[in-house]
Amino acid sequence: MGKVKMTIPDLLEMKRTGKKFKMITVYDYPMAQAVDRSEAQAILVGDSLGMVIQGHDGTIPVNLEDMLYHVKMVRRGAPNTFVVGDMPFLSYQVSKEEAIRNAGLILKAGADCVKIEGGMKVVDTIRAVVDAGIPVMAHIGLTPQTSAMMGGFKVQGKSVEEAKRIMDEAIALEEAGAFAIVLECIPSLLAKLIDERVKMATISCGAGPYTTGQNLNAYDLLGIFDKFVPKFVKQYTQMGMQMTKVFNTWCNEIDTGKYPEEKHGFSIDEEVLKKLTNR
Repeated sequence: MGKVKMTIPDLLEMKRTGKKFKMITVYDYPMAQAVDRSEAQAILVGDSLGMVIQGHDGTIPVNLEDMLYHVKMVRRGAPNTFVVGDMPFLSYQVSKEEAIRNAGLILKAGADCVKIEGGMKVVDTIRAVVDAGIPVMAHIGLTPQTSAMMGGFKVQGKSVEEAKRIMDEAIALEEAGAFAIVLECIPSLLAKLIDERVKMATISCGAGPYTTGQNLNAYDLLGIFDKFVPKFVKQYTQMGMQMTKVFNTWCNEIDTGKYPEEKHGFSIDEEVLKKLTNR
């Protein structure tokens, strides 16, 4: 039997039974195909594409059109995998009406739900989007879109005040209707406390092992993106270096005449060749 796409009730059942949920961040068709063939239940099409794909220093430059473009590619590559579409900066902050419209466009592009960053300030927005019939995954802790206000990409929730705020945010976001929440770069035991206090699924992105599931970026897992490697990332291979080695091998074979060989070319009928050369 082939892979069957996970549903939101399936995810909540995983939370209840303690089965671990796996979500991998990818942005394009071939990567999505690889995840679709794997045991991972979900794909996040993250606005981190601003850094990983577009070469920016952060996620702020990513716009809605970028997200729609990449969600469409991922959906085609992963028909049997639950797809989460990130809502980029300024796609949900201006008004609830605009947030609903933009979230709907992400679903129309192929996502099964949207992800919205932020705590108390987005509670009403998330409630409005959910009320419009659009499933929402929340995201608190380190929120890259507002990382400048946090002093950069730093661990959040280490003080009593910060930890209490993050816990309150998780509870409020669940009450607003979020079915799951990404906890990024917070202490492991704080994530454990949050997981115990909410019924929604909790997903760790650098928040330790005590959550419903885990999320990492495929380009980090494969060792392709090395501009910045967070502490919580485990690189299972160095595919970036392997890719460069292959490219250099190909270049060397061109220089030495080993590529292309006759088998890499196409033949032409001898009679056709005679007519061409007799002109």
